[in-house]
Amino acid sequence: MPLAGKGMLLTSMNIDASDEAEFNRWYDREHLEERVAIEGFLEARRYVAHAANPKYLCLYSTATLDVLDSPAYKARLANPTDWSRQTMARFKDMLRVVARITISNGTGRGAALGVVRLRPTADNAAPWRDALQEKLTPGTREGIISMHLMESEPELSGATADIPAVRNEGARDWFVLIDGTHVGAVSAIIAERFTGPAAAPFPLPVSVGTYGLMWDLAKSDIARV
Repeated sequence: MPLAGKGMLLTSMNIDASDEAEFNRWYDREHLEERVAIEGFLEARRYVAHAANPKYLCLYSTATLDVLDSPAYKARLANPTDWSRQTMARFKDMLRVVARITISNGTGRGAALGVVRLRPTADNAAPWRDALQEKLTPGTREGIISMHLMESEPELSGATADIPAVRNEGARDWFVLIDGTHVGAVSAIIAERFTGPAAAPFPLPVSVGTYGLMWDLAKSDIARV
């Protein structure tokens, strides 16, 4: 399975241009390492939009879903640094999703990422999951590295005391992640499998977007420091 672990935290947000330099400094110098250091966190990947909204996206992989409801993680959420508190207060349009990884096919990760947001119901979740088993198969498709499904956990998603995320029906959404070597390949497969005639049995996605990798950090990277 190309994605590490079974759980994932997805966060995305916009930030005012006047705060952007400090926001990126905080992410790169404190936040990513702080989160990956938590027991049960395995790695994090940080992205900037190519054609997507919000502009910034981060994926945190965890050994199990339970890590994202663990005492270690809750303690960190309850005790943010001053820099974290000040920076998070400036987030705009934030999405915070805790999810289980239910499909992960392919080998490795790519420099480009596609995100397809789907909104299942209790009645169609099972047939959608079955259909996605076939759709999320890279095969020999040039430029596509791996494909994944994240299924949100609504009780764990949304805002926390210091994170001004949006909590709404989107907390039950699913997120398809498509790793590729370049944005063109990712955009093409989104159009072919999720927004074109071959999208059935799915309706049009809630949203689609493409991102470029800024950098990633694994637990083993911290251990070497």
